[in-house]
Amino acid sequence: MEGFKLKSVKIIVLSFFAIVLTACSQNVPASDVHTVNQAAPLVIRLAGGDYGLPSPFTHSTRGPGLYNMYLLFDGLLEKDEKGLIPWLATDWKIEKGGKSYLFMIRDNVHWHDGTLLTAEDVKFSYDYYLKHPPVRNMLVEGKETFVEKVEVVGKNQMRITVKQPNASYLEKIGYSMKIIPKHIWEGVENPVSLTDPKALVGSGPYTLDDYNGGQGTYRFKAFDAYWGPKPRVNVIEQVPVSEPVLAFEKGELDIAEITPDVLSRFQNNPEYRVIQNPPFHGVRLNFNMEKRPELKDKAVRQAFVYAIDQADLVEKVLRGAGIPGSAGYLPQEHPYYNNKIKSYPFDPAKAKQLLNGKELTFKLNIPNTEQTVRTAELIKISLKKAGIVLNVQTYDTKTNDEMARSGNYELTLSVTGGWGGDPDLLRMTFATNPNSQGSSETIGYKNDAINQLAAKQMVEPDENKRHEIINQLQEQIAEEVPALTLFNQKSYFVFRPNKFDGWIYMYDHHYAQHSKLTYLTRK
Repeated sequence: MEGFKLKSVKIIVLSFFAIVLTACSQNVPASDVHTVNQAAPLVIRLAGGDYGLPSPFTHSTRGPGLYNMYLLFDGLLEKDEKGLIPWLATDWKIEKGGKSYLFMIRDNVHWHDGTLLTAEDVKFSYDYYLKHPPVRNMLVEGKETFVEKVEVVGKNQMRITVKQPNASYLEKIGYSMKIIPKHIWEGVENPVSLTDPKALVGSGPYTLDDYNGGQGTYRFKAFDAYWGPKPRVNVIEQVPVSEPVLAFEKGELDIAEITPDVLSRFQNNPEYRVIQNPPFHGVRLNFNMEKRPELKDKAVRQAFVYAIDQADLVEKVLRGAGIPGSAGYLPQEHPYYNNKIKSYPFDPAKAKQLLNGKELTFKLNIPNTEQTVRTAELIKISLKKAGIVLNVQTYDTKTNDEMARSGNYELTLSVTGGWGGDPDLLRMTFATNPNSQGSSETIGYKNDAINQLAAKQMVEPDENKRHEIINQLQEQIAEEVPALTLFNQKSYFVFRPNKFDGWIYMYDHHYAQHSKLTYLTRK
């Protein structure tokens, strides 16, 4: 959407200030209206690119696309450094052993156009998402929704009933699905087609002041009448840069990702502060066992693990800024990580023994990035020594993602985040039977023990008991190797604390720039 100017949004917001705020005694209590300090506006500049129009139906699935949308739209819950916290909902209750969720909706919240947000808007949002799935639809398991009923049960209360309990549903319902205004979206049959400023009216702490898709630029401006914590940052700008570190040094960016080889330029300089993100982003090698049935042999999959020097990948691809992947999938810093799972030391001789003299050739699809190209080069060399030959095929990221989703590959490298999330991600990645409702990314693979444990942890309400089940599940995954995590990355970021020092990580995410709370005043 090139050259998209949001004049109408500005008019809407200005009208709101002129009409609503002048009569705040009737509509918004003065104590609830947070105005941003206009004496010294704080502008934060981030690396940009075109990540789509940030409505729930048009944002990109890559980069900051989702989190740009989160700046405009609030959910019932939010994430801080430790877990889920109240947001549009002041409180919640889990009822009937996880079969229903009762949310108490906050009073005196206004949309960007001045309209009051109500429980009816909340109910409408979920009903609308069930009919018109957003880009990131977290209300489904496999191909079907897990929501049974959505109802308003009091003046400011809403209950969502689900088809069966699941320990991960609170986050999916409360945080991932953002609330949209009924008065705008009601009657819109094709939400992707709504691309005028009305599509961006939310209740979040920022409005979109300007967006140019062709140039890859965004300008978010603090919403002065935001119900919640006062925005500490007045303006967030995203601008495309070819060399982020150079742009940071020139003052064109306020935070930049840096590699270990340039750390010394910043570490001992009091002007800068360096932080390291948690290892919740990484690269996985996926096996398609339908296209290549020999991959159903566990010995062949284990041979891949023994043949690849993961520590070498961390040093040569990540320059030491990462950790070898866990055979049980959850990284070492995940709170549910099991340190007793089977380990696979680099052992090419063991790999050859497991292959029993066989020589195998596979086509490996990869996205065309510097990291994945280098990774493919190194594992190709390692695997050849064990008797496995790779023919590497390179595609642009979008094409590679689509080929992976459609199963059009033999082997593929998947670059993903989210490794810090609820351990139910093990079910979503590896389970394959109807009882566990997994949306398997391991095509052609099935294991009854994994399926049973995945289904069991899903409905276990006791945290300690669930932890033990998750430990067993990791042990099974480590033994079976239905997919291979090559490494998890721990990037470095540098910023100038004298300008802004509010960068925080959500408890399960690897970019401080993506946290809404980064830009808001904290107690």
